[in-house]
Amino acid sequence: MSSFVEIKGVAKEFKLPNGDKNLVLENINLEIRPGDFVSLIGHSGCGKSTILNIVAGLDQATQGYVQVDSQRVLKPGSDRMMVFQNYSLLPWLTAWDNVALAVNKVMRHRSKKERHQLISHYLEMVGLKDAMHKKPAQLSGGMKQRVALARALAIKPKLLLLDEPFGALDALTRANLQAELMCICSTHNITAMMVTHDVDEALLLSNRIVMLKNGPGATIEQILDVPFSYPRIPIEIMDSTNYRQLHHDLMQFLHHQQQIRYIESQITKV
Repeated sequence: MSSFVEIKGVAKEFKLPNGDKNLVLENINLEIRPGDFVSLIGHSGCGKSTILNIVAGLDQATQGYVQVDSQRVLKPGSDRMMVFQNYSLLPWLTAWDNVALAVNKVMRHRSKKERHQLISHYLEMVGLKDAMHKKPAQLSGGMKQRVALARALAIKPKLLLLDEPFGALDALTRANLQAELMCICSTHNITAMMVTHDVDEALLLSNRIVMLKNGPGATIEQILDVPFSYPRIPIEIMDSTNYRQLHHDLMQFLHHQQQIRYIESQITKV
């Protein structure tokens, strides 16, 4: 199967106030097939969100390039939708109107009736049929994130980008939304990239996990294939030998990177 997302030789430098440069990413190469769910995992500062921003077109690579569906990414586009941890909803608009804002902008060629049906469909899909006319202040954190997810999906993007989407939620709400996201992506063959710090979340949702080494100049250490078929039931897969081995490999990698960071900090102090 051909690549849908192609990240080739991507490096990213940021200029510091003193004139120096901070090399965050170096020689990132990754290919993602249609329908893949790929998670990026690693310690803070390793450039996970920077990769996501470059794929989204919110930032530009210093070197290398990104292609989505054979088109070079040069700026943000409706073919790539981002879901953030902080929801990014307009507080004076209802859930319906927050979704409609995106749909009406991107789907201008559709009739009013068609756009109305799209908004209703995706709000109902994420379980907000009875709350679609409430404003964000009247919604729980989980419900706000459902609105953000409905807004992203309603414009039918080619690629869904998720930056720690459930990081601010309580454990039960997070588990429920993970299950819904997994079902939506597998049922509708949605291609997704997600940044997470949660090993269990990565193993539950992904079919591949990209392990990033510490920055500066972060690179890909390894890519793990997750062999479980969809839909996945957490209790069932967590009891498997495969799951325990993959979990151990990921935790060992993160622990090793933490040790390296500690040793480097001690050397710097000296």
